[in-house]
Amino acid sequence: MRLPVSATYLRWALPFAFVAGLAACSSDEVEVYQERPVEQLYNEALAALNSEEYLVAAQGFDEVERQHPYSVWSTKAQLMSSFAYYQSNKYDRAILAAERFIELHPGNKDVSYAHYLIAISYYEQITGVGRDQKVTRQALDALQKLVRRFPNTEYARDAQLKIDLTRDHLAGKEMEIGRYYLKSNQYIAAINRFRQVVERYQTTSHVPEALHRITESYLSLGIADEAKTAAAVLGYNFPGSEWYQDSYALLDENYLRPEVKEDSWIVKAWKSVF
Repeated sequence: MRLPVSATYLRWALPFAFVAGLAACSSDEVEVYQERPVEQLYNEALAALNSEEYLVAAQGFDEVERQHPYSVWSTKAQLMSSFAYYQSNKYDRAILAAERFIELHPGNKDVSYAHYLIAISYYEQITGVGRDQKVTRQALDALQKLVRRFPNTEYARDAQLKIDLTRDHLAGKEMEIGRYYLKSNQYIAAINRFRQVVERYQTTSHVPEALHRITESYLSLGIADEAKTAAAVLGYNFPGSEWYQDSYALLDENYLRPEVKEDSWIVKAWKSVF
C-alpha cells in the first residue's frame, strides 16, 4: 500500500536520531503501563514504524500521549498514531486520531496532513459499485474539504485526482441502479438515476451512456421530445461515441432525428455546467 507523502513524517522521525541512546529496550520484567521517559516511548514507537510494525507503532504513540499528555511530543505522537493506524489498515482508528489532532490543535502547521489522513482513510475503504457507497461519499466530502481549505498543498493536489476517481465511482453506482430499473421496465425510476449522472457527475466517463439510456427510456415511455433532446446533447458533445450511434439508431427506428427542446431539463442541466 502506498504511504502518504509527508514532510511531517520525516520531520518528526529524524529528531530522535539524536536521542537513540536513550531508547534502550525495556526488559521483560517491566510492567506494560510503567511510566517511562517520553523519549524512550516515542523512539520505540518510531522504531516499530520504521520496521513496518504499524499497529505496534500506533499503540506506542498512543502510550506517549497517555503517559505524557502535556509533553511537546504528545502532540507529535497524536498525528503519528493516525499515520501508523492508516498504515495498519485500521482506518476508523486513523480517522479518530486525526480528528482528535485537528480538534486539539486547529492552528498546527501540520493540520493539513491530518485532514489528508482522514480523506485517504475513507478513500482506501471504497468498495465496488455493487456495495453501499456511504464511505465513498464520506471520502468525497473529506477530499473536497481538504482541497477547499488547503488548496496550495501537496495533499490537495493528490486529493484532486482522487476526487475525480471518487465522483466517477459514485456515477457508476447510479448507472448500475439505473440499468437495473431500465431492464425491469421501470422507466421513470431509471431516468431519475441517469439524471443524477447528467446533473451531478457531468465530468465523469459515464455521461455518454447515461444520455443514451435517457434516450432509450424516454422512447420506451413515448416521450419523443425528451428522447430527441438527450440524443442531440449526446451527439453534440460526444459525436464519436458508440452511445451516440446507438441513440441515433433508436431514433431512426422510430422515424425521429436528434433535436433540442430548449426548455428540457437536459439542456438546462448541461448549460448549468458548460
